Amino acid sequence: MTLESAAGEVVIAEQLKQFLLVLSVSLGVATLPQIFSWLRRIPYTLLLVIVGLGLAFVNVRLVNLSPALILVIFLPPLLFEAAWNLKWSDLKRDLLPICLYAVIGVIISIAGVAFGLHQLAGIELNIALLIGASLSATDPVSVTALFRELGASKRLTTLMEGESLFNDGMAVVAFGLLVALPLGTAKLDLQSAVLEFFQVVGIGIGVGGLTGFGISYLTQRFDLPLVEQSLTLVSAYSTYLITEHLGGSGVIGVVTTALILGNFGSRIGMNPRTRIIVTEFWEFLAFFVNSIVFLLIGDQIHFAVLGNNLKTIALTIAAMTLARAISIYALSSISNWLAKSEIPLAEQAVLTWGGLRGSVSIALALSVPAIFTQREEIIATVFGVVLFTLLVQGLSTQTLLEKLHLLGSQPLRQQYMEAIARQVALQRSLEYLETAQKRPGINLEFYKYQKTLITGEINLLQETIDKLLDEYPNLQEFTTEELRGELLAIEADTYAEFVRAGKLNKELSPFLQTNHDSNHPE
Repeated sequence: MTLESAAGEVVIAEQLKQFLLVLSVSLGVATLPQIFSWLRRIPYTLLLVIVGLGLAFVNVRLVNLSPALILVIFLPPLLFEAAWNLKWSDLKRDLLPICLYAVIGVIISIAGVAFGLHQLAGIELNIALLIGASLSATDPVSVTALFRELGASKRLTTLMEGESLFNDGMAVVAFGLLVALPLGTAKLDLQSAVLEFFQVVGIGIGVGGLTGFGISYLTQRFDLPLVEQSLTLVSAYSTYLITEHLGGSGVIGVVTTALILGNFGSRIGMNPRTRIIVTEFWEFLAFFVNSIVFLLIGDQIHFAVLGNNLKTIALTIAAMTLARAISIYALSSISNWLAKSEIPLAEQAVLTWGGLRGSVSIALALSVPAIFTQREEIIATVFGVVLFTLLVQGLSTQTLLEKLHLLGSQPLRQQYMEAIARQVALQRSLEYLETAQKRPGINLEFYKYQKTLITGEINLLQETIDKLLDEYPNLQEFTTEELRGELLAIEADTYAEFVRAGKLNKELSPFLQTNHDSNHPE
């Protein structure tokens, strides 16, 4: 028993060393853009993949990448953070195209890849279907981060993130069915497939809904930021594990929970300060997890194995890209016709090219049972395709946005908001100085000097703001949008105070958007 305990301690110590090594490398990569400015054009997650590739090239393996580790430990926080920050009002507007992309789009992707590999590469149909299912889940973390940095439209980000959140669940369901078929544990017929789909999705939504509304109810009863933050973390993992145990989709369960907590629970059960704390916590956790996952994706590449499967990888990339284009353009046209979604062709092009593959695809490929003789070929193909999407598509997305004139004015807005923030801060300092001048012992000359200094800075900032507004009149609209958002937040917080005090038994914030839209002049 003592020997077993000692062996266990050695294993734990070794794993801890590996984890700290991975973390150190990841955080080191995070500082590189601050040292080398030209690296700032590369999204942080792609930079991690490149560094991981460099380590793999010199055969430095940081840690073995386990599919269970990705799906159970890494996937829930990544899903939760994305869904927590996704506004229901934005999602609701484009729910039809997102659902079309996430459900029908996954089927088109699987069918396209499977048909291409089966017909052109002579790969067995069941293996081709598994490769297609593994690559049907999009993971546009790098692209959406780039969207925010460059100021691309919020709607484009919502479409891409919404599709990714929902198609992960669809891809996992499809993959599970296609793995079970050759093993004889499932039958492929339309009725069984539809029933399986609704069962998996239904359990996910049910468990996620109960968890989300349950925690929303709990957080109304107390105001303890650290406890509420911890509850969100527990909810992400518990929802995933319970849903999977019950035979549902853990992905859909986590997304449902996070959508409810982010759009409902955080409004009625958390004060503004707590919401900020929880949001910042999840931003940190997503950064932390992405740092590890993307570094390890690059580090797990085996160049010799990739070289042996280059033809299959190239055919898969071609088939996947074609299937992606067909699904996006066709389904967008259907959505534009049915729901007047008005998704322009330029945005459809970005959605097509920006559908990167990442950690979910890797995890699914690695979870193929060893009984499949072509398991190594499946893994090599998926790794090669993921690498192509991350490096080629990911690094060229900014150029595509520039060519299609879809870049926003985020740097300009940031400059404007910095000037506003400095002016407000200095104005508050001036107000405090006025009250402090009556304090005993304050030198009158010092007071006058400080007042002149601060007033001069405020005036200079006002000149800068006026100049920006003259040169870029669109900033006036941006200012109005910001004020509208602040008014909505104040109104929602007031309703939440009444609910917590027991004076209201219903949260009124769902009507905020409608009320403000009706009063908002076009």
